[in-house]
Amino acid sequence: MKHAGLHIHGRVHGVFFRDSAFKKANELGLAGFVRNDLDGSVYIEIEGEEEPLGEFVNWCKDGPPMAQVREVEVEEDSELRGFKDFRIDETR
Repeated sequence: MKHAGLHIHGRVHGVFFRDSAFKKANELGLAGFVRNDLDGSVYIEIEGEEEPLGEFVNWCKDGPPMAQVREVEVEEDSELRGFKDFRIDETR
């Protein structure tokens, strides 16, 4: 099991990024959360098995059809947060 924090930059607000990430994470059996940040980015904390986690990170590089992802910053670590499911959090 691995944990990752992702900061996604570009045109990622108002394009269903959070909803699409929620669906993708659930499809892959991953846990964590996604939120819009006030700086215009999307922040995701996610954990799960290495292969589906890698697939999710790769998906984030394109995102949903209306998104224009400029950059994905990924910070991986082995310290799990114990998420039970994947949720959409409020903007911060």
